[in-house]
Amino acid sequence: MAKQTAQWRQSSRIFHERAGEYDGWYENSLLFDIEKNALQSLHLPHSGPALEIGVGPGRFAEALGIPLGLDPAFASLLLAKKRGIIPCQAIAEELPFATSSLGAIYLLFTLCFLESPHRFFKECRRALRPEAPLILGFVPAGSAWGHHLLQKKEGGHPFYQSARFYTVGQLTRMFDEHGFQVQGRASTLYQAPGKVTELEEAKAGLDEQAGFVIIAGRTPARG
Repeated sequence: MAKQTAQWRQSSRIFHERAGEYDGWYENSLLFDIEKNALQSLHLPHSGPALEIGVGPGRFAEALGIPLGLDPAFASLLLAKKRGIIPCQAIAEELPFATSSLGAIYLLFTLCFLESPHRFFKECRRALRPEAPLILGFVPAGSAWGHHLLQKKEGGHPFYQSARFYTVGQLTRMFDEHGFQVQGRASTLYQAPGKVTELEEAKAGLDEQAGFVIIAGRTPARG
């Protein structure tokens, strides 16, 4: 546990200290618009309350109408609160929510920072109501964008110093191992890093070459 605590504290410290810089990235960002449109294209119905884990400054939560936001970075949560998000300071592997209390969980661009993805999936399975969706958006390791972020990590970029990137295959296996039945799939962002000049429509399915992939799964009904 000591090792896990050290890692999440180090990662969250960067996002706490540079929350304003990270928030500013979203201003007039075509990337944000492409990713937001892809999430909205899935049209996944769910009952509240919904939670975004790794909410950061709350840009996605605000755009998607997600009322609850969890993050270990305190300064980011203050920005999310200003956007009307109810903040909660905690980590993905230890959700402070009662069993079967949540109607949906979103994890967007945060998987790469988790110490234990498997503990995260177990916590989601516990906290979600039966048949409630888990929506996970990430950058595939094998894509041009995945290689781009890996280069940033290797170059010492502060935001990515502890990041670990996963393939589409690894994610689908995690969903299966933890009992989530995949029901939504979308891929987008085929323009190369540094060459994004226009909006893109999301494509159905999971594509390792896409810069942003969304997998949505549900737990089966109990009983």
